[in-house]
Order: sequence, then C-alpha cells, then structure tokens
Amino acid sequence: MTSWRLLLTRPAEECGAVAAVLAEAGIHSASLPLLAIEPLPETAQQRATVLELDRYCAVIVVSKPAARLGIELLDRYWPQPPLGPAWFSVGAATGAILADYGLDASWPSLGDDSEALLALPRLGEALARPDPKVLILRGEGGRELLAETLRARGVQTDILELYRRYLPDYPAGTLAATLRSERLNGLVVSSGQGLLSLRELAADTWPEMLELPLFVPSPRVAEMARQLGAKRIVDCRGASVAALLAALRETAVTAS
Repeated sequence: MTSWRLLLTRPAEECGAVAAVLAEAGIHSASLPLLAIEPLPETAQQRATVLELDRYCAVIVVSKPAARLGIELLDRYWPQPPLGPAWFSVGAATGAILADYGLDASWPSLGDDSEALLALPRLGEALARPDPKVLILRGEGGRELLAETLRARGVQTDILELYRRYLPDYPAGTLAATLRSERLNGLVVSSGQGLLSLRELAADTWPEMLELPLFVPSPRVAEMARQLGAKRIVDCRGASVAALLAALRETAVTAS
C-alpha cells in the first residue's frame, strides 16, 4: 500500500485526520478540500421542528456537520434530549459524535451508506410504531435516497437542512498542479457533491483526471463517476478511513 500517493478532497477539518491515519499506514497524501461548510441561518421553521423532536420516532443524521450543528440546536432548545426519537447515523464517524454527546445512536456496522442504514434492524423497529414520523438532519440538497425510500414505505419524513456545501475558490490549474507536484496516483472523494466539485475544478484537465484510480464511498457515487467518464472506479462501500484502507489493500497501484 505504501506506493499509493492520494489526493484527499474532504472538508478541511477532516483532511488532516485522514492524512494522519494514512501516514501511519505508510501512505502519502496531499489535501485539496473541495467542500467547504457554511451553516444556514436559523429560521423559525428550524426552531419549530427542533422544539417538536419528541414527536418523531427516529432522527437520522447523515453527516458529521449535520451532527455537530444538530447538537448545537439541541443544546439551545432542549435542556435534556427528548426521549421520543431513536437516533441513527449513516456512518460510524457521525454516530460517534452523537454518542459522545450522550445520545443512544445506532449505525450500520458494514457500509457507510443509505442502503446499509435502511437495512438496519433497529431502524425497522423504530418505524414499526403506528404512524411513524422521521426527521432527517442533513445539508442543503443532501442525499435523497433515504427520504424517498422512507416515504415509499408510508413513513412521514421531514427534512431539516442545517448547512450548505460549496467549492472553495482556487486559482485555475491548482488541481493539475497539485497532482504533478505531489506525484499523486489516486483520487479520493467522500460524496457525490465532492465528485462534482472535483469535475468543476478540473475544468479542461478532466481527461487527465480520468486516467487515475478514483476511490468513491458508495455505488451511487460510483455510478455518477461512470457517467462523468471515470475509467477506474473503486467503490470503498463507505466513507470512513477504514473503508478506504481496505479498498487500497485490494487495489493495485498504477504508474504515477
């Protein structure tokens, strides 16, 4: 694995932690955050939804920023977390934030994606109540599979958007220059929006990017990558560092 030289594209606060774990495994990485996080202004609708958390049978938190911002709202409006809802996260890292706060959160042990969460037995138990209601905490324009699937099952599903993601402002040519100067031989994206940001920043150098292995977190993002012309896609089946390391062990390094 030590021959891998990877581009990390997560939000800035996450890249350092991922890079440190990779370095311990002897893997070189360079960070170019392609998603910045900006909390959305609090609205009357946000407040009303948070104040009615106890009427939901489940709260699903889809990302670490959603977990942190959701906890801030809990602190503001609930002296003690409501007893009504069961808490769920899509991945272990997000779940750990909820658990550290004291919430009894559950998440899939295998797979950091919506499909794995929807198959979680505890979620099925929570939804077995009469007239189940679910609240999803996410970013602006976040993943739709959860909400669409739950609604198709007859579950009233509300969405509380807490932040927006945007591509930081980089000078033209930054991506290609980073790949060359760091002699990188693999790209890592942690979400569909991160992939779209990679495509946008690449601009007319996108064909150069298509020659590199692209590590993605889920079948959904893998399909997006195929549609964008990626030639060598590795589905890590999760956005965690552990999932990435497992995928790196199983993937041959190409020439840098």
